Amino acid sequence: MPLALPFTSLMALYWQTGLMVAEAQTVMTLRTLGMMGVLTPHPLENQRMVTEKSVAFAQAAQAATAAAMQGKRPDEVAAAALQPIRRRTRANAARLTRAAKRPKA
Repeated sequence: MPLALPFTSLMALYWQTGLMVAEAQTVMTLRTLGMMGVLTPHPLENQRMVTEKSVAFAQAAQAATAAAMQGKRPDEVAAAALQPIRRRTRANAARLTRAAKRPKA
């Protein structure tokens, strides 16, 4: 018998994924503007953007594995994996947006 996934759970996952994509695009844009000299980035921003990915993906893998081992549905496993990545993109978008609003020295 096929696994029935709740519609609302899938919609929540789609919504969270869409928000993560929008935040990631914001982060990429603001970081690119910083590299071009339009904005003044934090001196360690380039290092941060490289190192944060491995941490976020390790946390996502750990969360997905834990959810799968608990017998969660596939949409719940995907949501668990998305949560650490979304947390990082949300924080980065907020931090870089605040920095972009400050006047350039």
